[in-house]
Amino acid sequence: MALFKKRTVGKPGEWYYCLEHKKVEEGPECPAKDRIGPYASRGEAEHALEIARERNLEWETDPRWHDGAPRGGEDD
Repeated sequence: MALFKKRTVGKPGEWYYCLEHKKVEEGPECPAKDRIGPYASRGEAEHALEIARERNLEWETDPRWHDGAPRGGEDD
């Protein structure tokens, strides 16, 4: 008997973007390592990469997340 049951059907209204197949899926079809989400709508999931890029930029430029330490290695 399997310890963990594979969830093959997601909840209605849960949308994900699969990074491996470059497609939107309702409910988790692909493994978690290959998808981002959940999103509230198909349209939102279609723009998942843009949303992630915008959030990353906001985070990188937010002074609350920087303590003055250089990023990367010693050669930066």
